[in-house]
Amino acid sequence: MPAEFDEIDRRILNALQSDASLNNNELAQLVHVSAPTCLRRVKHLIESGVIERQVAIVSPEKVGARLTAVVEITLDVQAAERMSEFEALVAKEAAVLQCYRVSPGPDFVLMVQVADMPAYHALAHRLFAAQANVRNVKAYFSTFRSKFETRIDI
Repeated sequence: MPAEFDEIDRRILNALQSDASLNNNELAQLVHVSAPTCLRRVKHLIESGVIERQVAIVSPEKVGARLTAVVEITLDVQAAERMSEFEALVAKEAAVLQCYRVSPGPDFVLMVQVADMPAYHALAHRLFAAQANVRNVKAYFSTFRSKFETRIDI
């Protein structure tokens, strides 16, 4: 069930999505509330799971992860246990940034970030070729990133 927000919560969430490094006083000033109110609101948003975590967004190119792949995976057997096994396998792989069960079409769509094509091939062997339950893999390789956003419209 979606959480209920008032205007203050919305301002806090929008500000933190733009810059999570703001300290409490800066955030309070930006959203026009007192520092204690701001701290209490942020704490509630964290405890309720609305704010899952605060992270730094790293430039892939500047750390050597230049190849982005969107990968569609179809499994041979789609029983719940087999789907969960595949999810557990990809969850362990640092290069898999996102994993979605989808329908219709393939069973999963993965967002993968690796250094280069040899690194992708190594990953594909570990996750797809070596797995008996993977029937089909279709990969799309990014040639240019025109938009990347982590903000959710609130």
